[in-house]
Amino acid sequence: MVAYLLKKIGYGCLVVFGVAIVGFLITYTLPGDPAKLIAGPRATPETIEMIRKELGLDKPVATQLAYYINDLSVVSVHKDTPKNEARYNYVRLFSISNTALVLKKPYLGYSYFRNKDVDSILFDKVSATIVLAVSAMIFATLFGVVLGIICALKQHSALDHALVSISVLGISTPSFVAAIFIALIFGYYLSEYTGLNMTGSLWTSSVYDGKQIALKNIILPALTLGLRPLAIITQLTRSAMIEELSKDYVRTARAKGLPQYIVIFKHTLKNAINPVITAISNWLATLIAGAFFVEYVFSWSGLGLTTINAISERDFPVIMGAIIVVAAVFVVITIAVDLIYALLDPRVRV
Repeated sequence: MVAYLLKKIGYGCLVVFGVAIVGFLITYTLPGDPAKLIAGPRATPETIEMIRKELGLDKPVATQLAYYINDLSVVSVHKDTPKNEARYNYVRLFSISNTALVLKKPYLGYSYFRNKDVDSILFDKVSATIVLAVSAMIFATLFGVVLGIICALKQHSALDHALVSISVLGISTPSFVAAIFIALIFGYYLSEYTGLNMTGSLWTSSVYDGKQIALKNIILPALTLGLRPLAIITQLTRSAMIEELSKDYVRTARAKGLPQYIVIFKHTLKNAINPVITAISNWLATLIAGAFFVEYVFSWSGLGLTTINAISERDFPVIMGAIIVVAAVFVVITIAVDLIYALLDPRVRV
């Protein structure tokens, strides 16, 4: 088990580094000059060039990439100065002259516009995105499994056809399109009855009460984000349940007089759940990335909205940090799902 985990973690690190390289080459070749945005419209060429040099943008892209990967690596080489020691908070392994091989946590850089380390910016926001994605996934899983079971038990009925048709519509509708309609209908036209807002974040600030959690603001974004996985889970559960219900062990259980709910939930669903778990794991990681446009529509202050703002500002370190965080989430969820398979299904062995 330990060897398996170490192997998967090693592969995961390679994936993250591969994503970092590709993301860097794409991000740092985007049109627009951050130095010009920082300097302002009336800045002189000399001022702009000075800012570019301070940010390291005057160097070739290959050199900038090498520096970035060195910062991202856990084991890296740096000039052994008090400034670098404070920035990276490293543990010195050994040093030669004024250069040291150090052990540190991955360093994501420093924001061009917010005067903060990228990791502090993103980790402040990523929790809101994770809450949104997990809420959407819980909604999609609970309703998707129940609707899938109903469709399987009522196969070829009018209810089955209606639910399948609605699920196809849910799969076909992009999240940002659904977000606009849901925000308008439930957050604007019907807001008097729903009590919901078109926009809002997980946390709200008040002069008198300070920072407070606003759970009602998560309803519409989570509903929007969960529609597509809901449709997928409904169809997967339906197909898997229909296949399991036709097997001999189900007929034997029914012949013994077991109640229908025991046959469904204790025997059939347990064996049919594997493809659903795969869908849940894949969609949970996808929802974190797919939440970007939903966050933008609902002004949900999370990783997605922060990244979109960083793209408009050409804040390259924040963009790269978001890419790496999403890649790391994919890796962690993939490893977790492999372990969950082994726990839920005795037929699966690590």
